[in-house]
Amino acid sequence: MATTVPAASASATHEVTNQPPSLWPLNLFTTNRPLVEALEREGGAWAHDRAVEVGRAWGSDGIEWGFQVEEHRPVLTTHDRFGHRIDEVEFHPSWHRLMALSREHELHSLPWTETTAERPGHVARTALYLTATQAEFGFACPTTMTFAAVPALRAQPEIAAELEPLILSTTYDGTLRPASEKGAAVCGMAMTEKQGGSDVRSNTTTATPLNGGGPGAEYLLRGHKWFCSAPMSDLFLVLAQTEEGIGCFLVPRILPDGSRNVFRLQRLKDKLGNRSNASSEVEFDGTWGRLVGEPGRGVATIIEMVGHTRLDCVLGSTSGMRWAVANALHHASHRSAFGKRLVDQPLMTNVLADLALESEAATALSMRLARAYDEAHRGDEAAQRFKRLATAVSKFYVCKRFPMLAAETLECLGGNGYVEASFMPRLYREAPLNSVWEGSGNVNALDVLRALTKEPEVLQVFFDELALAGGADARYDTFVSGLRAEFGDTEHVEVRARRIVEKMALALQGSLLLRHAPAAVSDAFCAARLGGDAGQVFGTLPPQVDARAIVDRNLPVAA
Repeated sequence: MATTVPAASASATHEVTNQPPSLWPLNLFTTNRPLVEALEREGGAWAHDRAVEVGRAWGSDGIEWGFQVEEHRPVLTTHDRFGHRIDEVEFHPSWHRLMALSREHELHSLPWTETTAERPGHVARTALYLTATQAEFGFACPTTMTFAAVPALRAQPEIAAELEPLILSTTYDGTLRPASEKGAAVCGMAMTEKQGGSDVRSNTTTATPLNGGGPGAEYLLRGHKWFCSAPMSDLFLVLAQTEEGIGCFLVPRILPDGSRNVFRLQRLKDKLGNRSNASSEVEFDGTWGRLVGEPGRGVATIIEMVGHTRLDCVLGSTSGMRWAVANALHHASHRSAFGKRLVDQPLMTNVLADLALESEAATALSMRLARAYDEAHRGDEAAQRFKRLATAVSKFYVCKRFPMLAAETLECLGGNGYVEASFMPRLYREAPLNSVWEGSGNVNALDVLRALTKEPEVLQVFFDELALAGGADARYDTFVSGLRAEFGDTEHVEVRARRIVEKMALALQGSLLLRHAPAAVSDAFCAARLGGDAGQVFGTLPPQVDARAIVDRNLPVAA
């Protein structure tokens, strides 16, 4: 007898249930309560409306463009169809949209155009950067290098006077033609060589003077750089050997006469993350450049750029943490299991609160660091010392916490977090970058020790900052006392560098949260991070903390 098969129901197997709605579009600033508060606290209230607009733009178009550039990676063309060497990288149109938007919002320039006590530029720019870079990461590399090039170029005033108007322009043109014609310039840098890595003094690229040499003079460079990010930039700061030692050189892609400089792109790196941004190997062979600063003082000249790029490494990891936590909180607030929303499951609440605690501590630290940059720019000597030390401390610690947090937040989404459309795999791939870029963990930890040896006064400035929270919590006071004891022990200091710097970061974050965060946040931080009442993984906060209050505070909803 024939079997009758019922007509298929279109909704029987394809009805979507128990899935969260899309998190975006959303305003990436107004839904980040700790950042909104920090902008006000650190003196950036003047930029609040600007931050709201940045949050709106990057939380809608910025996210969509980010997905497009992640899918369509840059392509290198070394020769045209006739065999002429052109060394060009082609980007998806959305890359250029992201670059244009970043310049429109002055992510590359704000501290150099706003420098007053009433309108601190670093604080405002940090809030904007923490907001925009949640949407996408690749564009941040050339944006940061352009931002960071300004203080290095000022070592050669006539070059700075010529180029700063182009660098600070809020317009963007991604074509390879003279920056003076475009009215704008993007900057890159090339320090690393294959044999040296962070040991830039071992570089083998050479620079030969054309007319006697010296500051601002013309040289021809010959050598090979192992990492050159954003190779379609208009200008590059490059390290090369002179007779006097390492020098810092300004190398343009287009020469003053309009012809192309020798800038041979050997290949693009196939990277773990940051895929929308092109990173290349480049060969110099009679490449024209101008010396910035004194010959033999190239490292000292470019260190001004490195310091500001390290700041942005901290900010990039902080923004990544926030976006990862926002996605985890959003998912858990809409997904149910075993009769409850995930966010209401006690153990998941613990996990989410611990992740949010990490994100908030990084945000507070980033914004405090930005204020130090503003104060140092205005000539505050104590702020200069604090900035010098706290940048390396923050770079070491915050950038190392991001990969662990990215993995845990991905797990909060379960299998949904393992697919590209969720954004979480991109966050996971991106997370290790900032710990590698501009000095790995060891380099930054040792840099802290060097700073203390070179200028012992910086340690007192650091402890003065910690003292502002003295007496607020016994666990904090005990931790700070233990940290002070670390500096009284001169045995095996280099071996203990990571241990010491980690404690410095935790003490600084604890000080900030005790002074500025709600009691639920500061109590949890002191218990778990300073008092030792937690395990080695996220989600091990002690039961007495108000985990739900921390979760509710960090939900990605407008305050």
